[in-house]
Amino acid sequence: MARGGTRTALRNDPQLYETCADQWWQPRGAFAMLHWLAAARAALVPAAPRPDAVLVDLGCGAGLLAPHVADKGYQHIGVDRSPSALRQAAEHGVQPVAGDVQAVPLPAEFADCVVAGEIFEHVVDLRAAVAEACRILRPGGLLVLDTLAATALCRVVAIGLAERLPRIAPRGVHDPALLVDRGVLVAEAAQHGVDLALRGLRPSLRDLVAWSAQRRSSVRMVPVRTTAVLFQAIGWKKG
Repeated sequence: MARGGTRTALRNDPQLYETCADQWWQPRGAFAMLHWLAAARAALVPAAPRPDAVLVDLGCGAGLLAPHVADKGYQHIGVDRSPSALRQAAEHGVQPVAGDVQAVPLPAEFADCVVAGEIFEHVVDLRAAVAEACRILRPGGLLVLDTLAATALCRVVAIGLAERLPRIAPRGVHDPALLVDRGVLVAEAAQHGVDLALRGLRPSLRDLVAWSAQRRSSVRMVPVRTTAVLFQAIGWKKG
């Protein structure tokens, strides 16, 4: 479904995650790149600031972030709409919460850290999802996210190309109408007290070649100057 209500056939279909449920934890399965992104995302998460600190993982999927933050001292809560993904997340130490990231079923100022990995490019109401991420974040808490930009370049690279390469992105996983307007993202977060800093990201090409040849088990994500395709954003909530 595109923002504004126009339906897009066979794209961004939640049923994809049930169909591919057995591939979440396969390092070379349909969601392989999400493993690489989870590691890069976790690198931006600091150690828990207090003994009872909470990390809320929006669009947690099967809990791919869990191994990378397990030693950081948080109670890890994952919010997702996929029943099969939540069951797997629970098996990896995540406390599962069934819910939509556009209306998160958690109290305000609940989390010390909110992580939103590869989820904002899947929501119909971007402003609502950003507002919710900020709402559940405590003053002084950290928001970490990664997503895809609403640019022609991103449509070519992340949809036209990536969805045709084996094990990079499942066919139909992204709707180009839902790619993220960076200006809207930054403005909405700022309106709710979080000033975001953005940086571009891509897979290491050397690692990608070695991984494709089965000489590496994973691929490092490296920073790039442009945020026009894949980017990370990080910001602390004021107060």
